Amino acid sequence: MAGLKYDQLNVVSRPRGEAGGIRKPADRELPHVYPLDCFLVSETRLENHRSSSGGSVGKASVQLGEETAAAVWTSKQVPPWLTELDVQTLQLLAQGEVVGKARVPGHGQVLLVGFSSEGALQVAAPGLSQLCSQGLCGLIKRPGDLSEVLSFHVDRVLGLRRSLPAVARRFHSPLLPYRYTDGSARPVIWWAPDVQHLGDPEDDQNSLALGWLQYQALLARGCGRPSHAPCLGIHHAEWARLALFDFLLQVHDRLDRYCCGFEPEPSDPCVEERLREKCRNPGELRLVHILVRSSDPTRLVYIDNAGHLQHPEHKLNFRLLEGIDGFPEPVMKVLESGCLQNMLLKSLQMDPVFWESQGGRQGLQQVLQTLEQRAQVLLHHIRTHNLTIFPE
Repeated sequence: MAGLKYDQLNVVSRPRGEAGGIRKPADRELPHVYPLDCFLVSETRLENHRSSSGGSVGKASVQLGEETAAAVWTSKQVPPWLTELDVQTLQLLAQGEVVGKARVPGHGQVLLVGFSSEGALQVAAPGLSQLCSQGLCGLIKRPGDLSEVLSFHVDRVLGLRRSLPAVARRFHSPLLPYRYTDGSARPVIWWAPDVQHLGDPEDDQNSLALGWLQYQALLARGCGRPSHAPCLGIHHAEWARLALFDFLLQVHDRLDRYCCGFEPEPSDPCVEERLREKCRNPGELRLVHILVRSSDPTRLVYIDNAGHLQHPEHKLNFRLLEGIDGFPEPVMKVLESGCLQNMLLKSLQMDPVFWESQGGRQGLQQVLQTLEQRAQVLLHHIRTHNLTIFPE
């Protein structure tokens, strides 16, 4: 099915409290429309989510999901954008017993930990590498990175499904250094065992080396579209999903780690490390955290998703959208529906530690309003440039 220009879709926002939803052109069917309560999606979309989840969190985590789900999730309705695999992984990260740890070279503020699920039959205690290979590990990050939990839920609510599961947790394990057990809520990100890394130790945060000019060239050529050569092997639509996600959260590290597209604060790493000086020479600009998993190398995986949620509207980085000529239709439906804030509130309630640490609904109100405002800015950008809306 060919993509349509945005002005051909005739979609409208649904005012709060008004019956109805997204209008559809009479001559074509637009699948996966959200019903009025914002929290239900079609069975087709759910099946697509389940079939595209990919991977496994190991036998132990499956058992954890089966045996302890009632204790954590029974009183709450799990929103349909979280799959069964998501639930299992989130419970592993939130409740799994810490049985091993290791430093991550070059990342002093991050600790890799292995989990064991309650009731899992183990003949002998496995080593950390074995646990990680089974999908039973996570990265404990700094309290200041808690926004990565919000980013995960944004990813799922929008139906992107590219971010690794993340929860907030307070640790009490005697295996961990004191600063990890001082009562602070910290984000725990699932360690995907099949993320591919380049062999170059100077460039191990990428699955492939990609410069800004090369990136813009492949966007212009349409690499990865059905009628075009695959180029890097990544579907063309992946770059649109990434740009949309990074724009809403203002994550600069992947596409603009040099801060060429906005005026950074003096404390921003791109200023402290004098990276911004390279903006004068686009040939030196490199993309970072461009990663795929061996289980599906045609799709990107998003890591290090701590965004800049305090950026005012006049500082939004539109360079993140440069070269993108269209966006996925299902995501546009969510952004147009007027349901984004309510869906995120529903989703974030599934993480009680994060919810409490942010002050609940009232504490999250400003952040969610910011995301809604950015969504409207993005929609205005799409309308102004009459960009293509393509089906999944």
